[in-house]
Order: sequence, then C-alpha cells, then structure tokens
Amino acid sequence: MEPFNVFVVDDDEIYQFTIGVALKSIPQIGTVHTFCDGAEALEHIVVHQNDDDLLPDLIFLDINMPVMDGFQFMSEFVEMLPKLNKEIKVYMVSSSMDPKDIKKAKRIHAISDYLVKPLKPEDIEKIILKM
Repeated sequence: MEPFNVFVVDDDEIYQFTIGVALKSIPQIGTVHTFCDGAEALEHIVVHQNDDDLLPDLIFLDINMPVMDGFQFMSEFVEMLPKLNKEIKVYMVSSSMDPKDIKKAKRIHAISDYLVKPLKPEDIEKIILKM
C-alpha cells in the first residue's frame, strides 16, 4: 500500500500543528500539506490535477475559514471531481455541532463524514483503515 497524501485545510495554526503531529505518527501517512483556507487548497489541486502523486488521498476540511470556507471549497471541488483521476476522501472537521452545518455537510455526496474537533489519533487511524 502506497502512503497516503493528506491535506489539512484549517485556519487554526494550533490545530494544524496538533493534527500534523497525530498524522505523522501513523505509518500509512506519507505527506501532510496544510492550507489556511479553501482557496489555497483548491489552487494546489487545480495546478496539480494531472499529477496524482501531488493530489491528496484524504482531506480534513474545516468549515469556518477566511477567504473560502469549507462549504465554498466543496462547491468548487465537486465540480472538479470528474476531471481528477484519483479518488479523494473528504472529511469535514469542525468544532461546530450546529445541526444545520451537519445536515448541510451530509447532503454533499463528496463528503465522507462530519467529524467534531479535536480528532484523536485513533479517529484518524479508523479513517485510514476504511480507505
């Protein structure tokens, strides 16, 4: 099994650091890229859409971010999916337990699940095992 490329799209630098440490402790994880907003992550995907090695296998996506939030990212990402030659799993990760956010996320077919922060290493390992 090839190591997984993971994108963390979240404007919280402390969360980026802590999830980065957790991800790097999991042997199946290869590279971890962090982005402060959805626009940065989307730009990376657009630029590298023909290079599967530089695309993520897994995205942990926050909802509330400046520039482009998680739902705006998903709107554009879903339109891009047919152009990508790689299956990418997206998990929306937020501290919000607002039923409206959860319902909205569940309606987007490209979101694998809605998870509440903070993620524990065992939560991440379960996701990796499903892939």
